[in-house]
Amino acid sequence: MKSAGPPVQCDLLLESGAVVTLDPARPVIEDGFVAISCDRIAAVGSKDEASAYRAARVISCRGRLVMPGLIDCHNHLFQSLGRTLGEGLPGWEWLGRFMWPYAAQITPEETRAAVYLGAVEAALAGAACLLDHHYGRTDQAATLAVAEAIEEVGLRGVVARGVAGGYTALAERQGLPRNAFSLSGEEELAITEACIRARPPGSKVVVWPGPINAVYTDQDLLAAAVEMARSYGTGWHTHLSAPRSDPEVYREAYGVRPAVWLRDNGLLGPDTVLAHAAWLDEEEIEALGSTRTAVAHCPMSNQYVPYGVMPMRRLLESGATVALGTDGSTCGHRQDLFENMKMLVLMHRLADMDPGASSAGEALHLATRGGAAALGLDSGRLEPGALADVIAVDLHRPHLTPVHDPLAALVYAARASDVVLNIVGGRIIVEEGRCTEVDQDEVMAEAKARSRDLIRRIGLR
Repeated sequence: MKSAGPPVQCDLLLESGAVVTLDPARPVIEDGFVAISCDRIAAVGSKDEASAYRAARVISCRGRLVMPGLIDCHNHLFQSLGRTLGEGLPGWEWLGRFMWPYAAQITPEETRAAVYLGAVEAALAGAACLLDHHYGRTDQAATLAVAEAIEEVGLRGVVARGVAGGYTALAERQGLPRNAFSLSGEEELAITEACIRARPPGSKVVVWPGPINAVYTDQDLLAAAVEMARSYGTGWHTHLSAPRSDPEVYREAYGVRPAVWLRDNGLLGPDTVLAHAAWLDEEEIEALGSTRTAVAHCPMSNQYVPYGVMPMRRLLESGATVALGTDGSTCGHRQDLFENMKMLVLMHRLADMDPGASSAGEALHLATRGGAAALGLDSGRLEPGALADVIAVDLHRPHLTPVHDPLAALVYAARASDVVLNIVGGRIIVEEGRCTEVDQDEVMAEAKARSRDLIRRIGLR
């Protein structure tokens, strides 16, 4: 408790809420406060300690749960104009018949509209930061426009620029359209490097190399992309072994499973974020764990496509970092990490037929502290000195009455639409359920119009 003396001045004081800190030493403060100065948390404590702080603005959070902002470690915001299409197609067919034609023909204007829509949805759903694996329109101007849109909504984030390169034998074997692989490896690397220089580490929204897929991206190009990431001090991101057939397809082509090849070539590590990783053998799990590689677990899309159940428990026990991702709007459908937290717990309990296979507390950890670890952020917890990424969930809802266990309520009962306040870096980007930085109604109207044009032009239904 702060010693007696004049009140300390801060910028923002959230008071009278139930504070879920995600700090193991003090996980829940029933009637607490959070003080924010500039972009950092100045103090967290109980109601009787709040008088030690005087704020330029005080927000009552009575009847609300206050918690760290969520971190989405795998998304494809450009997909949002195709939401609800592609129903019932298996993984590779979904890519070949639907997503790659969509990605190949989307215009810069449509891309921007789609990204604004997805970023607005993420902000309203309590995300503070997201990793957007962008492989639609990936020229320099379009990639930087994606980063700009995310930042304008108020989020921090990573744009992992999709690196496809030439048309590989594996891409052809899996029926992917040739026109989606229009740039040479040299062109891909040059554009990616220019984007990293424009959005270097330290930017609110940075650019990373994002090879499309560890299975069908050319091995030399993937290795060169990782080398580039490390030369600039960024992370890198790719899909790994989502469809069940991927490891065997890769082994037949190269004589080794994909995660083993990544390890043997020194490409794994704490700077690596792999999406899905549903089909790993024991050697691959050990490879990811021993290198402290991060994996973005996407429970919703893994069930929707379906890809399968990621070996989460074995990865965590091996030493890997596990975070959460919503995936794109055409296979995750909503930027809703609350939904994904709930699905994570339920899918692992069902897969193991064991109620102890996962828990609400673990799911919250993955969506906050796990995501922060994966992206190298000083956030994911309410603790003095951490980034001031804070959300409030309204408890004045029938489905959140009563709340005996705040952690269970957040994971099993809360929904994205229950978020009423979102603060990123000390800046309020959502208040009373409305975006403050952009006009969300205009964003939705433009997305609807652009979507009609895009889907009609491609001939999708």
